[in-house]
Amino acid sequence: MKKRVSVLFAAAMAAVLLAGCAGKPAETAAVSTAAAPEAKQESSEASAETEARAQETFEPAALRVAYMPNMGSASLAVTARDKGFFEEMGLTVELVEFQGGPAEIAAMASGDIDISQIGHGAHALCAEGEALIFQIDCTSLADAVIGNADKGVHSIADLRGKKVAATSGTSAEIILKLALQSEGISPDELEIVEMDANGIVTAMISGNVDACASWSPGTVTIDEALGDKAVWLATNQDFIDQATFPSSFITTAKFAEEKHDLLVRFTRALQKAADYRSANIEEVAGLVAKQCEVSADTMLSCVGEGNWDITSEFLGRGLEDGTIKRYYENQQKVFIDGGRLTGKVDVENYVLFDVMKEAYEANKL
Repeated sequence: MKKRVSVLFAAAMAAVLLAGCAGKPAETAAVSTAAAPEAKQESSEASAETEARAQETFEPAALRVAYMPNMGSASLAVTARDKGFFEEMGLTVELVEFQGGPAEIAAMASGDIDISQIGHGAHALCAEGEALIFQIDCTSLADAVIGNADKGVHSIADLRGKKVAATSGTSAEIILKLALQSEGISPDELEIVEMDANGIVTAMISGNVDACASWSPGTVTIDEALGDKAVWLATNQDFIDQATFPSSFITTAKFAEEKHDLLVRFTRALQKAADYRSANIEEVAGLVAKQCEVSADTMLSCVGEGNWDITSEFLGRGLEDGTIKRYYENQQKVFIDGGRLTGKVDVENYVLFDVMKEAYEANKL
């Protein structure tokens, strides 16, 4: 009895479906019939792409990567590591802390480090042939010149004859020089004391120097420690109409030539991390705080000191329309105008735009 009921029900449903189809115009039915194979083909292609991505495998590799303990330098690499983007590319990355770009480049030259993240200032060394840039990170707003009011420093003009702590070859030193130029002051008119980032914080808080040129989170620590005595004399924002201050990932010419595939895989991970960082900057600040062993509040206070919107989408457009190239050309002009470089260099001599593009296109597959 059960079988008979099922047969009758099926027959009835078939009749209903036939009646519905009979009521449609013939050409509509034809279009519908023709579209089905095309939709099926598109679905098959999408499935094939998904399957290919899922099957993408890499030979495991380990890298030692230098960074500086601040939001601008550490955020992209830390995101790529903690969110599994390096792992996706078959990479194990050891992050090694440094206090400045020139020291990172020296460590790469000796073979102790494979890849480094540098701020604006150290890019001059790349233009001089000491390293190659292969991925833009962000544009910096993190540098500042800070004076101590108790030492008689209330303006840039007050820096004449004062003891000012700075780190040679860094973006903060560039800001100091631009600030002095704006007031017609020569660096020879003050005593510039060479110190690393940690030494600058200690010297400012103890009163051993009158002013400093440094970057976050050190500038935040100094501001909190000095309170009303801290006078912010200049920042990147003051010169944003004159120059772009990109930070970048770099490597040696030898590594780029011998480990091209590895470099592209590393770059792919960075570009994925850039998308995540842009959408989750406060979470990323917490990850960086843990890496740098500072409070989460301190690192959160630094999120406004960088442009984090150089996402993969922005990068793709910027490589196509020349925006990324102009960043490095404008940066070089700052070095030339400030006397750091003696002449113009073709940025394509030291910026591997092809690696950025290859990684971008591979991630889009």
